[in-house]
Amino acid sequence: MNIPVLIVASFSLLAVIAHIFGGTKEMASIAPDQENIKLTYNWKQSMCAFQMLAIDLIAVTMALFTILFTELIPFEYELTLFLSLLYLLWGIVWLLQLLWLKSNAKTFLYLPQWVFWFIGSGLLYWGA
Repeated sequence: MNIPVLIVASFSLLAVIAHIFGGTKEMASIAPDQENIKLTYNWKQSMCAFQMLAIDLIAVTMALFTILFTELIPFEYELTLFLSLLYLLWGIVWLLQLLWLKSNAKTFLYLPQWVFWFIGSGLLYWGA
């Protein structure tokens, strides 16, 4: 069994659950007053984009568990490297967004998802 891929698949599954249940609850809690049409439109667009990420997380998690438990994918090595790159890019984009938003150091610690993306990238590279 490929332990690095198992670790990433497991925390990806936890990320899916946290994203869908915890993240949706948090996003819903910041719903603007319905009378502010522009802000409501922007919030709904953000909520839809947020949920689209759930599909990405589910697809990646399914791919990881498929790699882990089956021999169905003939290009397993290449797919694992691609997913390593995807995790790396997720981490970089997360950090760049925080920097672009002029976040203080506390925000980087309060929103540490980037750490998981970088660890996942390294583990997948190692597990490939």
